[in-house]
Amino acid sequence: FLHPHICIFLSIAPRICVLGPPASGKTTVAMWLCKHLNAVRISQETLLFRETLPLTKEAKAYKERKQKIPNALWANLIQERLSNVDCIKRGWILEGFPENQEQAWMLQSSGIIPMHVVVLYAPDTVLIERNSGKRLDPVTQEVFHTTFDWPRDPRVQQRLVKPEDTSEQEISKKLLEYHRSFPGVFQNYKKILKSINADQPCMDVVSQVLSYVQTRHRSAAPFTPRILFCGPPGSGKRLQAALIAQKYGIVNICCGQLLKEAVAEKTKLGELVKTYFDDDRPVPDNLVVKIVAERLNTLDCVTNGWVLCDFPRDLEQGEQLQRAGIIPN
Repeated sequence: FLHPHICIFLSIAPRICVLGPPASGKTTVAMWLCKHLNAVRISQETLLFRETLPLTKEAKAYKERKQKIPNALWANLIQERLSNVDCIKRGWILEGFPENQEQAWMLQSSGIIPMHVVVLYAPDTVLIERNSGKRLDPVTQEVFHTTFDWPRDPRVQQRLVKPEDTSEQEISKKLLEYHRSFPGVFQNYKKILKSINADQPCMDVVSQVLSYVQTRHRSAAPFTPRILFCGPPGSGKRLQAALIAQKYGIVNICCGQLLKEAVAEKTKLGELVKTYFDDDRPVPDNLVVKIVAERLNTLDCVTNGWVLCDFPRDLEQGEQLQRAGIIPN
């Protein structure tokens, strides 16, 4: 058996929605989550101003005409962005979506199903007061706050402006719309939803959110399998790995075969391996890890999942694989 340190906690790319009324701190929480989990943050601002997706131009045109962007367009934009490799590999934090039940249904029908939904809440009076401290960076479209999230860069500080929608009347209107729409969203996600009081110190909120999203739900929902087969010589690892791969449509990776393929394809790493093969010497661990990691990070493995056998064979190899970001679940 492998050393227990190799049998680490299930590591699945996060899929998290951070929801809440205006001025509840969604952006701050989403940014902290991204920092801690190395996930990709997706928000209205990132989709409209930082992406060059085919649908971005169409969505921005609605915004410029001061018209509401249709739910179907938002859902398609989000689906397009989340299908990119960075979101598949690192996971995503969806900030402020879905806003209503129709959006939630559309995301679900597109196969976008979060693992955790965080809902921030606070009294309307607190939110209205907070909203008055919002400031916008006209260059990056990032939102800051005079009290909770003031930028360190003096140049950014100087160019911040007060957003047009910070009037008490405007925020009251948005809060009313949120309170009307949210019960429908709650119904969709109630089994995976956690409400957290945003009327407390920022780091306390972040701590509670982190604690929740690092828990696992019992779920029958599909996930990308990353399977490691271990066992002594002759125990049938290769056969079982091949059967699992065939049954579930995942990629079967046999370390020994992978090294031979690298040599046959005359890749740069393959040429290095060949020198060891020719001299009948064992291939160094760091070289094997590079070849294995390179293969497991290709799109078919990331999308469909993989089963790996013949490696690692000891604790040191297992730790090297883990450091390379290859973590079985």
